[in-house]
Parts: sequence; C-alpha cells; structure tokens
Amino acid sequence: MPPSGGGPTGPAGPQRMGPPGPGGAAPPKLPIAGVKYLVAVASGKGGVGKTTVAVNLAIALNRMGARVGLLDADVYGPNVPLMLGTAEEPRATSERTILPVRAYGLKTISMGLLSPGDKPVIWRGPMLHSVMQQFLRNVEWGELDYLVMDLPPGTGDIQLTLIQTVPLSGAVVVTTPSVVALADVRKAIEMFRQVNVEVLGVVENMSSFVCPHCNEHVDVFGHGEGKKTADAFGVPLLGEIEIDPRIRIGGDTGKPVATLGENAPEAKSIYAMARAVMARLEAVGASAPSVEIL
Repeated sequence: MPPSGGGPTGPAGPQRMGPPGPGGAAPPKLPIAGVKYLVAVASGKGGVGKTTVAVNLAIALNRMGARVGLLDADVYGPNVPLMLGTAEEPRATSERTILPVRAYGLKTISMGLLSPGDKPVIWRGPMLHSVMQQFLRNVEWGELDYLVMDLPPGTGDIQLTLIQTVPLSGAVVVTTPSVVALADVRKAIEMFRQVNVEVLGVVENMSSFVCPHCNEHVDVFGHGEGKKTADAFGVPLLGEIEIDPRIRIGGDTGKPVATLGENAPEAKSIYAMARAVMARLEAVGASAPSVEIL
C-alpha cells in the first residue's frame, strides 16, 4: 500500500532532513494527520525493559484521559501483542488502509499481529522502511494526543526511517543502572542529538528491589547511574521503575500493571514517569529544528 501523507496537526510540525531533492532542498518530514505528539521509546541495548516501559507508558497516558496509539516498531522482536494480551489480526478497509487493533483503550499495530507465532522476520533495510511507512501512513490512527512508538534497541535502519520521515516530538531513552547498559544508552542519546530529535529524558528501569519481608532496598543492577547519565547530558531523569515481580507478571500475562490505575503500589512509579513525559512534551513544545544528514 502506498503511503499517504497528512497536514500538520499540532506541535509535531514539518521538519526537513535527509539528502537534497531535485530542487536542492531536503524533502519535508510529514506529520501524521490527527496525531499531536509522536513519542519514541528507545534503548541502546536489548533486555532493559524498553517494551515494558512503552506499553505501560501508553496505558498510563490513556488512563489519565489522553487518546493514545501504540506503534510496535520492533519488527524483529514484536512483543507488544503479548504484553497487551491480544492476538487479533488487523483488518484492511476498502480504502487500502489498516484498522489498528484496540486493547486497553489503545489503538495498536505490530508485526506480531501480522506475522504471529515463531516465524522470524528476515528483512533487509528497504523492506523495513516499507513496513514502517505502512504503519505510519496507512493505519487509521484517527485523532490521537500521543502516538507512542516502541523502537528496536540500538541505532539501526528503523530508527533512521522514523527520524527521516516523521517529525518526532521527542525520545524517551530506557536503561538499567548497570554500567554495560549505560555505555550503550549514551550512544542512543548521541544518535538522537546528532539528528536533532529532542531527548525528553532517561528512564532507569529495574532500578532497585525492595524485599517484601524486611523492606530493605537491594540494588541488583546498581542504582543512580541513570540520573548520573541524565545529568551528564543535561536531560531529566523521567523516572526510576523498581524491580517488582508484579510488573514482569503483568507483561507476561497480557495484563500490564498500568491497567491497575495510579493508586496501585506496583504502578505508582510508572504513572509518575508518564506524568514526567507529559510535562516534558509540554515544556519543550515538541518543536525540533531543521537538520540534514550528509
């Protein structure tokens, strides 16, 4: 399906990026019609809980009254359907557009819904670019306050496709406190900075563990390194999400803890993080300046 564009609808206005076109100007980055904020959730490496953060962030924003979509851009490891507890296949309309699946109040699309089971996706860059364009331009997102995009780990083709074709409002970078994870998160932050995408801040996931018997804090992967990294880059620490078996169980069973509401003890840090993301988007105005990739 060929991608279809749309006009600006809010803070995520047009930007220019990429090599110059025939007239010498870089092609414009077209917004998604009806979508106010485009929020990327990224990580420097896998295994830090990026999808857990993205799913719970999207649900928390929705439970606080926003209209939210969740785009699973992790084509090689599409775990969003499992965490949302859905295997529903998206439907195509007669207008050659895709109706997103609805789960927990979210509109969502994922390669895991189009290619379920254990069959791997073995694609090169051009095919990844094509499916991302379809997810962005051919899905009927409608009117959304936030479109949360769960990116694959690292700094590869999908990240560049999104950065070059849509005006991202900002990026949330997820890490654990371990030194190994932080070495890669610094690369992710630098990538967004080099292409002039606003880094909204850092989320330190698996921050600490509170023993249920003695209430002692145990720093399994360390603690506080996320804040040090955020401070070093001059961005906020958006939140510290603890190691809690209930968060892991919620993702494994398709019942994310954010669905329990802001007053649930295991969801408090997630809602605090979601409010910090909302505040940052409002503060920065979600307007990134023009940039070219040479």
